[in-house]
Amino acid sequence: MFDIQREELIWAGSKLTLETGRIARQADGAVLATYGETTVLATVVAAKEPKPGIDFMPLTVNYQEKTFAAGRIPGGYFKREGRPSEKETLVSRLIDRPIRPLFADGWRCDTQVIITVLSHDLENDPDIVSMVAASAALTLSGAPFMGPIGAARVGYANGQYKLNPTFAEREGSELDLVVAGTTDAVLMVESEAKELSEDVMLGAVMFGHKHFQPVIDAIIRLAERAAKEPRDLAVADVSEIEKVVLEIAEADLRKAYMITDKQARYAAVDAVKARVFAALFPEGAEPRFPAETVKGVFKELQAKIVRWNILDTGVRIDGRDVRTVRPIVSEVGFLPRTHGSALFTRGETQAMVVATLGTADDEQFIDSLEGTYKEHFLLHYNFPPYSVGETGRMGSPGRREIGHGKLAWRAVRPMLPAKHEFPYTIRLVSEITESNGSSSMATVCGSSLALMDAGVPLRAPVAGIAMGLILEGDRFAVLSDILGDEDHLGDMDFKVAGSASGITSLQMDIKIAGITEEIMRVALDQAKGGREHILGEMSKALTAARSELGQYAPRIETMKIPQDKIREVIGSGGKVIREIVEKTGAKVDISDDGTIKIASADLKSIEAAMNWIKSIASEPEVGVIYDGTVVKTTDFGAFVNFFGAKDGLVHISQLAPQRVAKVTDVVKEGQKVKVKLLGFDDRGKVRLSMRVVDQTTGEDLEAKQKAERAEDAND
Repeated sequence: MFDIQREELIWAGSKLTLETGRIARQADGAVLATYGETTVLATVVAAKEPKPGIDFMPLTVNYQEKTFAAGRIPGGYFKREGRPSEKETLVSRLIDRPIRPLFADGWRCDTQVIITVLSHDLENDPDIVSMVAASAALTLSGAPFMGPIGAARVGYANGQYKLNPTFAEREGSELDLVVAGTTDAVLMVESEAKELSEDVMLGAVMFGHKHFQPVIDAIIRLAERAAKEPRDLAVADVSEIEKVVLEIAEADLRKAYMITDKQARYAAVDAVKARVFAALFPEGAEPRFPAETVKGVFKELQAKIVRWNILDTGVRIDGRDVRTVRPIVSEVGFLPRTHGSALFTRGETQAMVVATLGTADDEQFIDSLEGTYKEHFLLHYNFPPYSVGETGRMGSPGRREIGHGKLAWRAVRPMLPAKHEFPYTIRLVSEITESNGSSSMATVCGSSLALMDAGVPLRAPVAGIAMGLILEGDRFAVLSDILGDEDHLGDMDFKVAGSASGITSLQMDIKIAGITEEIMRVALDQAKGGREHILGEMSKALTAARSELGQYAPRIETMKIPQDKIREVIGSGGKVIREIVEKTGAKVDISDDGTIKIASADLKSIEAAMNWIKSIASEPEVGVIYDGTVVKTTDFGAFVNFFGAKDGLVHISQLAPQRVAKVTDVVKEGQKVKVKLLGFDDRGKVRLSMRVVDQTTGEDLEAKQKAERAEDAND
């Protein structure tokens, strides 16, 4: 019934198994991949006929995590998986990016790759084995996929690279890098680092590339036994159309791409396109060529013109050379009521980034396969259609917004202060108000400035730059600070972020079959110079974090109480803590170890809450003078509330230096007084004195008299 084929190998100390023929046999390709005890199922289905009227490769990648894989039941009312989580969206993108460039040109059949996590050992992240499984399923499917690819995770600690570190090993690593590629070249890199050098980052990429080669070999061996016959792919001959369009449009297109203003350039290109269509599709005449094909040929010609100009002259669309970064303007504090704000403008790209500080109550709960945890640093990226002068749908963030936000998050996070040093929840929101190339890197720059404006003590400012590539045969040009057109028409999107000391994030996507170590080295070196220039421009607005938080930001003070006092501070059913919050106006967060964080924009509220908690969690000290309030008078004395909820008795003999006939002659209920704790009687009752305290200054008269007697004795 089953024709099961399997490949196994030991990879980074764990067994990797690739199996096909037992599950999902109606899919074009299906592979069950297990690494350690983490198991995923990858399936591929491609439509039998091309999708009409499109000029792109219709690929969809869906990565999904089933909570049963970790022996858990989903949270929420419905108790089932719902919309994709951020992790699922990011891994879907991670898989899509290296496989998309490897489909044959002209493939227009709807293709769907679905990867489902079926078992999770809580040690090995499913993302790497999912990429491997997707590669294997595509290789078996018969679709024109020019793979397979391999993938690996690389860590770095104590000067050594680590292949596929576990979750525990990643905690102590200075690097978390994912790399994917073919036998010959690298296709995709995604990483977060702690200010590592260009050489260390490049070494990590090449280390991963070397060590996933056995995986590629295993996929090839499996394909030799189980792959379907390759699908036919007829590629239309458009050489005649290219020749005709080139004759009509080349000269005008070259002129159009010398216009530096984006909107004017687009208008000129549209005018050239209109002339091409007017020439090839005259009214009343039978068209010589299909309109969709002409559109595709014109688009290809646009790319060729841009690429030829750069390789031949070294001059780019906007007149820059390959290394120059566009003009930069950095502004901070331009929004009056926010905790921190920045407006970062680079050429025609602009990011408005706002920082908001919150308390532990504002932390985000994240429900993952590994368990529920809290995240205190959030970065959200929004890309409204007006930023590119267009109309469009406004709604929840798409994959692109989530991916760009996560890239900036990775770039900034290594530079944040430790949570115990700065106990705030931090949220950054980047609104892209203009876009013409690398809004994610503008977000990195704006985020750094907004955090410093809010008073967050970053270890160092962070900047980011996007690099491009034009590759024709043996000739190539690496472009610093790419425009949107250079991104669309070029061969690489290579984003590098970091401080003056090193790289904190690196992301690379390739639109061709891969790039070499030499090109990556050139790109990293060129990006370093660009990053240093951008940091210099940013420093004109702000060089370091402000010494104080903004006027409207909450203040957080931390104190610690004995663990056996936590219950008393909380009270029965939370009664005491609610009363403290209600009456002082401060937020109070209590941890299991006795650490208490008290937050408020009003320092008096914080002080009141701290004093209240101290009065509950600690005991008054004998000999100390306290401010108190008379709560009751009797014939024999006055009861004074002096330490939180604690009351004590000031005997009539301790009310004043002189003899007192009647208690109410000296004090009345509600009166503020100063008392000294004398001690406790045989029954544990508190004994207080007003007589030995100067009620105006709070000075200890008894101690003063002793000091005077001692001074007289010395004389």
